[in-house]
Amino acid sequence: MLARARERPRAVVVVTGSELVRGERTDLNGPFLAREALKHGLEPARIAIVGDDPAELEATLRDALDADAVLVSGGLGPTHDDRTVEMVARALGLELVVDPDLEAQIEAVSRAAAERMRRDYAQFAPGVTKQATKPVGALSLGLAGTAPGLLIPREGGRVVVVLPGPPGELQRLWPNALQVEAFRELLARTRAPGRRVFRLFGVSESAVARALADAGGDGDGVEATICARDFEIHVDFVVDPGAEARADELEASFFAPLQEWLYGRDERGVEEHVLELCRARGLKLATAESCTGGLVAARLTSIPGSSDVVLGGVVAYANEVKERELGVPAALLVEHGAVSAEVAEAMARGARERLHADVAVSVTGIAGPDGGSEEKPVGLVYCHVSGPDGELGRELTLPGDRGAIRARSVVIALHLVRTLLTRSHDQAV
Repeated sequence: MLARARERPRAVVVVTGSELVRGERTDLNGPFLAREALKHGLEPARIAIVGDDPAELEATLRDALDADAVLVSGGLGPTHDDRTVEMVARALGLELVVDPDLEAQIEAVSRAAAERMRRDYAQFAPGVTKQATKPVGALSLGLAGTAPGLLIPREGGRVVVVLPGPPGELQRLWPNALQVEAFRELLARTRAPGRRVFRLFGVSESAVARALADAGGDGDGVEATICARDFEIHVDFVVDPGAEARADELEASFFAPLQEWLYGRDERGVEEHVLELCRARGLKLATAESCTGGLVAARLTSIPGSSDVVLGGVVAYANEVKERELGVPAALLVEHGAVSAEVAEAMARGARERLHADVAVSVTGIAGPDGGSEEKPVGLVYCHVSGPDGELGRELTLPGDRGAIRARSVVIALHLVRTLLTRSHDQAV
């Protein structure tokens, strides 16, 4: 870790919930709070995920209290296993008291819910009192449902923030924590670092790491992280205030040998780049999918406003659908098989013609776990894109389970579209 980073006030995130520890649900709150901490100038030291066992929770909280900011999520409900507030108080050595104003707010919400569900409010009353109980000196951050967010100021300008577990509720109350004077005073002691984002495709993680080493590596106020995600390489620079010139030098040297693979300098995914390229030329896009089952279209249409580019798609899983809906010749399917470069090409051309699109992309493959052979193993995937300025196809043998093969196929198909459209644009220029 960089010396400058160590000078920033530290934040520790504690995420509670036995369902997270057991792997039944994926933690979304930890990464969100860590990103927010860094954005506001705190150094996220670690994320701890702990179950609902009181002893485990108390021990984890005590361990976190050496940080300047302890950000806790989960365990604020009305049931017996919602023990976070109690364990926070115990770890801090504070008494618990019922807040009458908070109790009245929660009661109003609960009475409305009881009336709506036609249930006796008496069933809700114990939970209302429980949720209105807080450590002495804790400040309310408002309600998300019946769960209150809390902030406990500590000596030395430190804080503990306690937020609900549902991500939507946590994110709704988090801005309120930032407005509390004690938290504002903590944040005033630091300056938020800058962040530079780079996205690459078609180059290995080791090659990117080597380029970083050849450029002199990070340090002196610049921290670089390299992460491989579904055949993309994501590189982030965290730049401390005053280290901008060093970041400029590192960026210029680092990416000089990587320019042909660098496709983005922001958080946008490849699907947004594809949509932007199509919009720039007024092109309409269609998809034809077999093994990905509509995931390419889903990723494109997950972007608001994509309807001005995406016309639609055909999920042609069965051969008869490939023939009937996409016009793939039966003879081609017999001769080469559904998983082949020839059929992928015919699917893309068929989607382009049948949906009256300017550009169409297709995917066909064997995602497994069954269906593979020695000649055509699980993981064999063909992608093809057909556009007004030409076509591109790609044969792949992808590692991983069914989900990984399908997810990676989507990324590669979209990058194939991006490559064709970028090449066409460069040729036009």
